[in-house]
Amino acid sequence: MTKEDWLQHLEGLHPKGQAGIELGLERIRRVKAALGQTQHCPVITVGGTNGKGSTCAYLENIIDRAGYKVGCYTSPHLLAYNERVRLNGRPVDDEALCAAFARVEAARRQAGDVALTYFEFGTLAAWEVFAAAGVEAAVLEVGLGGRLDAVNAYEPDVSIVTTVALDHTDWLGPDRESIGFEKAGIYRSGRPALCADPRPPQSLLDHAAAIGADLRLIGRDFGFERPAAETGENRLQWRWWCRSGGQILKRALAYPGLRGATQLANAAVALAALEALADKLPVTMQAIRPGLIETELAGRFQVVPGKPAIVLDVGHNPQAIKVLADNLSGMGFFNRTLAVVGMLSDKDIAGALAPLRDKVDVWHVATLGGLRGTPAETLAGIISENRLGGEVVCHASPQEAMRAAKGQASESDRILAFGSFYTVAGALEALGKKA
Repeated sequence: MTKEDWLQHLEGLHPKGQAGIELGLERIRRVKAALGQTQHCPVITVGGTNGKGSTCAYLENIIDRAGYKVGCYTSPHLLAYNERVRLNGRPVDDEALCAAFARVEAARRQAGDVALTYFEFGTLAAWEVFAAAGVEAAVLEVGLGGRLDAVNAYEPDVSIVTTVALDHTDWLGPDRESIGFEKAGIYRSGRPALCADPRPPQSLLDHAAAIGADLRLIGRDFGFERPAAETGENRLQWRWWCRSGGQILKRALAYPGLRGATQLANAAVALAALEALADKLPVTMQAIRPGLIETELAGRFQVVPGKPAIVLDVGHNPQAIKVLADNLSGMGFFNRTLAVVGMLSDKDIAGALAPLRDKVDVWHVATLGGLRGTPAETLAGIISENRLGGEVVCHASPQEAMRAAKGQASESDRILAFGSFYTVAGALEALGKKA
């Protein structure tokens, strides 16, 4: 079977296909046991509403620079499924992926034809790839929530919750307290449990205390400092700090490769996780410095070189798009901003778009396909009803929307493509770019 055959098979195992979500650990644990999977290396599990992908990328790049063989599992992908399963920063090849799929399928049948979801099957296959490659560290990104997510079938040596905000409320609950409890489910008794949200929900704090996790909070146990202009400090550097062995460690570092003010929190929690693992996975400043600077990640405030300026961002909830709007404000002057946007129907679309009120001159709204896709006409109605300003044009796909925006924009304009991984993927395809 080819990779495409396997992916079609994965979609067929769940009535909702790739979009199928059925939280719970019983199914994946049965097949994991049938596979005989054991954990042979340190595992860092990364959850949170926003910032997961960036934090995983920093960890992966630094561990790679330190000379270890590192596996990283993230989701979703932009253009090719292989992006989800990486070995030392490179997507795994089709041959290794298909071999892993075959082993999972055999175990699934052995365990009684367990009806795995697309994500559960992929998670098991990722671990098979890592085991076959003999990775010395594994970075696993939570797909949805934490407590009942397939990744939580593995035992982390260090757990990270980046941020807690409103998203996936149909599955995780209607408020930050509910969502915080679900995300804290990746913490473990007696093990480092990090949180980079400056205002963690009480539910997260309570759960960590109840299970006896070694909770480490940003601003209390680790963090970052920007140089103050009046002190004459080097404005091209920031300082990371953390408490360790009764002392406070401080390190001056060049700014990370990923753009945006929130990236300092993501970098800080990644470094704090590595500090917590220093006895099992020591890394030096010779690995940390280039690891941070050279980290790249498609679709995270990614600016495509050339004119007009093109910004790609997978942000799709109010917190993420507020950060995006702030980052846009720091880009300098542009004559007009044209937005290419497509979103999934289970998102708070009105709340997510609100930070861009009066900041977009032309909205090129796109229909996203699949069961969860929102029609362009629905997006147009939300923009109009909420008086977000600007002209609105509807398109059948993100590709069509990006081509229209590109054709309309002058060199002094800016194009912003955002709202979903599917939107950014379509924009990349229209631009003829790789992820």
